[in-house]
Amino acid sequence: MRSCSTTWGVAKPSLEFFRRVVGETQVDPRQVLYVGDRLDNDICPAGAAGLRTAWLRRGPRAYLQQLDPDEARPDLDLSDLTHLTAALSRSPHTG
Repeated sequence: MRSCSTTWGVAKPSLEFFRRVVGETQVDPRQVLYVGDRLDNDICPAGAAGLRTAWLRRGPRAYLQQLDPDEARPDLDLSDLTHLTAALSRSPHTG
């Protein structure tokens, strides 16, 4: 199985990768929730591309990476992926 990065010829954290994600969904970027566990590779570039973001704080990077005060906050901040459904039901962007 080939990855999206291989097929598209672009990889994270390139903005073009996230634009391709949006293009594949054929919806407004704010209707796409990108879930990632890295600020530098997932959350910041996805947010810059206009997607909603959910930062999944797991593994060593959860302790190593921290948001800078001037960085945009993710739409959701999760400690466990099992909390995603409940967080989405509370989110003002749902629906």
